[in-house]
Amino acid sequence: MNYLDNQVFNLTPTFNKNSTHKPRVLILYGSLRETSFSRLSAEEAGRILTTMGAEVKFFNPKGLPLFDNNDSVNHPKVEELRTLVTWSEAQVWSSPEIHGNLSGVMKTQIDWIPLTLGAVRPTQGKTLAVMQVSGGSQGFNAVNNMRILGRWMRMLTIPNQSSVAKAYNEFTEDGQMKDSSYRERIVDVMEELMRFTFLTRDNSGFLTDRYSERLAGEAKKIAM
Repeated sequence: MNYLDNQVFNLTPTFNKNSTHKPRVLILYGSLRETSFSRLSAEEAGRILTTMGAEVKFFNPKGLPLFDNNDSVNHPKVEELRTLVTWSEAQVWSSPEIHGNLSGVMKTQIDWIPLTLGAVRPTQGKTLAVMQVSGGSQGFNAVNNMRILGRWMRMLTIPNQSSVAKAYNEFTEDGQMKDSSYRERIVDVMEELMRFTFLTRDNSGFLTDRYSERLAGEAKKIAM
């Protein structure tokens, strides 16, 4: 059977009714330090998003077990993370840059997010913004690698991103971010995330629908 001769390509959008609830944004940060600049950056992003009209939730990675190929899948922190991922329509990932890459804490959280949960794809079609903080000069290795991970998770990663150099200089003693071009960039990124979320959340199924998966589904029907 030649599937191309029998199945129309799914290229005609069917626009759903616009959702009216606040965009649901999950924020992950990649450090366990008491004074964590990736967490402070994440919290600043959360305040900005809340002001813009989003419903924001954070996941605290403390106590999350190392990824062990699902041996700890019933751990409360794993279940909490997966519930929040399923709830979200958009995500923000904020990681320190360690040895030129994202942190192990950040990667462990992403490792625990599966591509499928039963019939649900918990990350597919959801928007993603990536941010990093550095102790030295501005770098982009962590955000670049988080982009790769977002692509593999089949997320819609927005074009803009944030990298805060010498982050220890950018926050007040009470954890508020100082006015600077770095903070302005975070505002830019969150604004863009909200726009992409509004544009895509009701039509993510159309945007992520794949010919190869329709082909496999058709073949499965024939086999039955």
